[in-house]
Amino acid sequence: MVKVLVVEDTPSEMKLMTLYLKDNGYLVISADNAKDGLNLVEKEKPDVVITDVVMEGMNGFEFCRTLKKNPDTSKIPVIACTSRDQDLDKLWGKKQGVDVYVTKPYSQDDIINAVKSVSN
Repeated sequence: MVKVLVVEDTPSEMKLMTLYLKDNGYLVISADNAKDGLNLVEKEKPDVVITDVVMEGMNGFEFCRTLKKNPDTSKIPVIACTSRDQDLDKLWGKKQGVDVYVTKPYSQDDIINAVKSVSN
């Protein structure tokens, strides 16, 4: 079973993302901020990480950069979800290590296809 860590600071978004993933057979763990997300990555060793980009404190791009700099976690695929859909934002995300970029509002298919694309 693929283990997915969702890092999302908006409770309604977290609930929706968790529902989408669990309905498709994924094991979901979650954190409501990047710092807790980094701790869970070390503890739980997820197969995939989905992170919001705009969060208080450490944003999703900083979270991704930190994850990718660590040799123990650098190979974990990161999916960034955000309403920022400008090409410059996507380019910056790729430079930070984002593997897949999903724009909000997203559908269940968008999320599941993104996870499948990095976990197969």
